[in-house]
Order: sequence, then structure tokens, then C-alpha cells
Amino acid sequence: MNEPDTMNASNRLSAAFAKPHPALVCFLTAGDGDTAANLDALVDGGADVIELGMPFTDPMADGPAIQAANIRSLGKGTTTADVLSIASGFRQRHPDVPLVLMGYANPMVRRGPEWFASAAMNAGVDGVICVDIPPEEDDALGPSLRDAGIAPIRLATPTTDDRRLPAVVEGSEGFLYYVAVAGITGMQQAAIESIEANVARIKQATDIPVAVGFGVRTPEQAGEIARVADGVVVGSALVELVAEHGADAPARLRELTSKLAGAVRSAR
Repeated sequence: MNEPDTMNASNRLSAAFAKPHPALVCFLTAGDGDTAANLDALVDGGADVIELGMPFTDPMADGPAIQAANIRSLGKGTTTADVLSIASGFRQRHPDVPLVLMGYANPMVRRGPEWFASAAMNAGVDGVICVDIPPEEDDALGPSLRDAGIAPIRLATPTTDDRRLPAVVEGSEGFLYYVAVAGITGMQQAAIESIEANVARIKQATDIPVAVGFGVRTPEQAGEIARVADGVVVGSALVELVAEHGADAPARLRELTSKLAGAVRSAR
């Protein structure tokens, strides 16, 4: 096993959330379009953290835009090895930008959680969001990630009540991903008052940063959320640009990311 690179995973993530402004977290699906060029465009535009989706045959938590990106990526034959290769190339080009893999359990545990955690560490991955492993089943992947120095990033939703919240935050590292709408990605935006109340409630239970996503599409929405959260996650709006513009996507991604970053940075 290789040693993790110089600025390690926890350092990169904590540095991203220690900036004097909330973090802009940008999502794209691996293998959809020219992923390397598209990810570089997000960084150029001002993304603080990159979330790279691992394509999966049944992405149950994702809305139409990201489901379609999964289908396009899998149609090109994208494998877990390809995703790790994309991650590794990104890490070489961007040594200090945190990279989080987001996906479903099957590709992560099929060859054993130790294998996946080791491969992700060697590719320079900082954190992993596994949508369908609940906190109660942390043993399926969490210990292997922590042993490899990778943050297991958990999801909380509007239905995560005070009884369940301690289980969600225990063992969470890097940041907590608050899903602002209890449903699928990209389809609706929750009322800002509800987001503010829930972020405040979560922050009473944990010291790690809280990033809010699912439903954020415009700079205005991103700015609103940045006033009440430690980070803002944008996915579907970016994925749609990849679908719409193909080879010309990097310029469009850079443009939207720059507007989002401007809104997030001027929110406070």
C-alpha cells in the first residue's frame, strides 16, 4: 500500500471548510463526457470540493439528470477502475483540492471494503459518501475507510430526527451532507427557513461542517444556503450542462461554477 500523499485527506477537507467563506462543493458523474476537462473547469471556476459520482445501474437517490448521466457513463463502459483512474489523474493535477467519491455500496464492497479503501487512498480520494449504507451498517465500509485515512461522509435529511441524529453524526468525518429535500436530487428546493433550522439542529450535535445540497440550481439559491450552512452542494445543474454541451461543456461549467462561487463567497 502506498503512503497517502503529502497533504492528506483530512487536511484537504478541513482546509476547504476552514476558508473564510462557505465551501462550494460541485458534483459530476465519472465517465460522463470528458470528465478530466470538466473537473478542471469546476476547479478553475472556484469549486472548493469536488464530488465525483460513481456510476451505478440503479441510482435510487438521484433525479433524472444524474440518472441519465449514469446511463451515459455506463453505456461507455465506465468501471470502478476507470473512476479511480479519473480520481488519480485529478489528484496529480490538483494536489490540494479535496475529492470525494459518491456512490452506492455494491461497487464499493464487491471486492471487499479493504480493497476499495486502499485503492481510493492510492488514488488520492479524501472522502466517500455511500448513499445506501446506513449508520447502523457502518462496519460494511466505515472501518476500512477510516483505516485508510478517508473520511466516511454521512447523509442527514429533514426526516433525521433527534433520536436518530446521534447515530448519523457518530463516525462521520470531513463534513455532514444535509439533504435539503427528502426525495431525489435536483427536483425541488426546500424552504430556506427549514434548511436553517435543520442545519442549526445538526450543528448542536456535531462539530464537523454541514454542507447542504439536493435542489440547489442557481447562484441565488446557493447564496441563500451559504448564509446558513458551512457548504453548498451543486450537482444536477452541472450535470445537465455536460449533457447539453458535450465537448463544449468545460466553458459552460467554468462559467456557472464561477457564478456559484461568487454567490457563496459574498453570502456572509
